[in-house]
Amino acid sequence: MVAPTLPLHPVPGPRGLPLIGNLLAYGSDPLAFLTRLRDDFGDAVTWSFGPWRSLLISHPTHIGEHFEGIGRSYRTLAPPETLKRVIGKSVLTSQDDEWRRKRSLVQPAVRPRQVRGYATTMVDCAEALADSWKDGQRVDVVREMYLLMQRIVAQTLFGNDIGKQADTLSTALSAALAEIGREVRSISLLFPPWVSTPARRRMRTATATINTEIHRLIQDRKNAADRTEPRDDLLSRLLAARDEDGLPLSSTEVRDEAVTLWFAGQETTATTLTWIWHLLSTHPTARAVLTEELDRVLAGRPPAFDDYERLTWTEQIVKEALRLYPPGWALAARAQEGASLGGLPVRAGTTVWCSPWSLHRDPRWFPDPTAFRPERWDVDAPHMVPTHAWIPFGGGQRICLGARFAMVAAVMTVATLAQRFHIDLDIAPGGAAPVAGLTLTPTGPLHATLHAVRPLTAGR
Repeated sequence: MVAPTLPLHPVPGPRGLPLIGNLLAYGSDPLAFLTRLRDDFGDAVTWSFGPWRSLLISHPTHIGEHFEGIGRSYRTLAPPETLKRVIGKSVLTSQDDEWRRKRSLVQPAVRPRQVRGYATTMVDCAEALADSWKDGQRVDVVREMYLLMQRIVAQTLFGNDIGKQADTLSTALSAALAEIGREVRSISLLFPPWVSTPARRRMRTATATINTEIHRLIQDRKNAADRTEPRDDLLSRLLAARDEDGLPLSSTEVRDEAVTLWFAGQETTATTLTWIWHLLSTHPTARAVLTEELDRVLAGRPPAFDDYERLTWTEQIVKEALRLYPPGWALAARAQEGASLGGLPVRAGTTVWCSPWSLHRDPRWFPDPTAFRPERWDVDAPHMVPTHAWIPFGGGQRICLGARFAMVAAVMTVATLAQRFHIDLDIAPGGAAPVAGLTLTPTGPLHATLHAVRPLTAGR
């Protein structure tokens, strides 16, 4: 067990209602509710998520200790039944030995060496988008980033030959996840799985489409395995993976992992890119520094993976956007017998929460926390960010497998598009408000005017 370095002193939070606890206050504005818990009560607050006892922890030391205990004294919280219908029993939802087996099979597909190969696809897709844009054109940035990540994920996951299936899959997945995102903020989250609501019926229809299309792709790939050259996309790697007993993933398991990778790669990264353009539109100095770095490092050519380590300001922009708008805005795990934090036992069954949203905006760890300051991430910055104060991908052994993919995709995309265009968003007073669903998305479309910078001077 990790030795505690900071005592835990939980205090009771706001009184809830019978049966539903604090769910109404949480559901009306989860981001504000979790922030109020920290600001009004402190670093360890007990509250009620429906009938379930919960504990919000907000100190990086406690969060790090909690992450280390996941898989031993804490189990990741089972997702809503509606989400499990979509992503199935993937590595994201599995536990214990099943999780370890699936992680060992999936992780090689997203290791740095494989992500290096995907970087070319990322840049090619971003260049194709920039080629389709025109000076002075008006675009919906949310939609453009969503379609861009759809192309990137479709090609890295399934290759270049799935055509309209990519649109069908993306539309169905987005419809299903939108319904789930609405449910996690509403009282219907407490309904048992057999209760049918209009939202759940829409989600089931979308999931049926996902199942049909994914299983068709898997079967087509299996049928072609002996007739075509080996492929290097994620689907092929999942089909070729073998566990320590030499057993492959079943077709259903491949389906579950493919859907999870699609969701994680498309939804979260598209959202992050949208927030990046929003932030750069309102911070011209940061945009000017970005332009200088791209001119100096790339000199008019498309970026390549070898440029990743040299695009330091670009990466800092991505990290700062993930700080201000983490796609996963709340993380939760349930205490098992023998769980403890800060030297204090945690009652079995308690749901322990940490919120990247409120943590990342804590002035103790990030001075002037609501300000967009990519320079926070300079290697010689005067204020060091404590370990586990920045957790957009979680932490511990359950850290997001796609973290490297997401960072490289965001940096390559920003570098490619920002060379070609200034994306000037129409910013309302106060900026765009985030909505807490399954990810942290803007309230609606974000329209922008494109201003061409210059064409590339050299190809790859």
